[in-house]
Amino acid sequence: MSSTLTLENVLYDKKGAIAYVTVNRPSVLNALNQKTWENLRGAFEDVRDDIAIRGAILTGAGNKAFIAGADISEVATITAVEAEKSSSYGQGVLNLIENLGKPVIAAVNGFALGGGCEAAMACTIRVAAENAKFGQPEVTLGIIPGGGGTQRLPRLVGKGRALQLILSGEMINAQEAYRIGLVNEVVPVADLISRAETILNQIFKNAPIALKYSLEAVNQGLETSISEGFSLESSLFGICAATEDKKEGTQAFLQKRPANFKGR
Repeated sequence: MSSTLTLENVLYDKKGAIAYVTVNRPSVLNALNQKTWENLRGAFEDVRDDIAIRGAILTGAGNKAFIAGADISEVATITAVEAEKSSSYGQGVLNLIENLGKPVIAAVNGFALGGGCEAAMACTIRVAAENAKFGQPEVTLGIIPGGGGTQRLPRLVGKGRALQLILSGEMINAQEAYRIGLVNEVVPVADLISRAETILNQIFKNAPIALKYSLEAVNQGLETSISEGFSLESSLFGICAATEDKKEGTQAFLQKRPANFKGR
């Protein structure tokens, strides 16, 4: 693995077409302080800008936590103005991840609470280890989710289930998270990263431009009316139809051979 980017609280490596982003504060269960948010922004801006990287895996260091939430020592002393600013900054980082134009897989290897659950939800796909735990416990601290949890959770699992999790502050295990649609798959801990890599490599076989516009159509479409979503889909479908990749993909299918996509 190699990377030229050195970050204080995040390990950032690249191997082939995959970037590996690992929150590296295991002594505090990978809790998110301001520096860690800034490091995540730096890492994912590099993922976005590096044309050799086609996707990323987000995980946590150690064997206990993916991201156990905000750093409570910071939250305890924050003012109202600072809290709003901090919330907006975290939302911006997670919006960057969600709208990267490249798939990001959350490899959830333990506690994903508060900002950790929110970070996982911003990813394209969530794969959970069998020991993973999820929750939005902010109300137990006298606050509400501030990293997009009140918006992304109901979009993923529905309003009723989202409100039960947010209002109760309860923690659920990986199997329950899978049952309600919060995660895509549950795998043994030892298989977590390899399964995330397998999913990405399966995605990478497909046309890069089509992947980018599929992500855009789904993400933007969810923010509009269905009629506007249909219009967006038609527009992006038309753009794809003018690409060399579309010509290659259809010819490869008709000639019964693997496609060799160039991203053009």
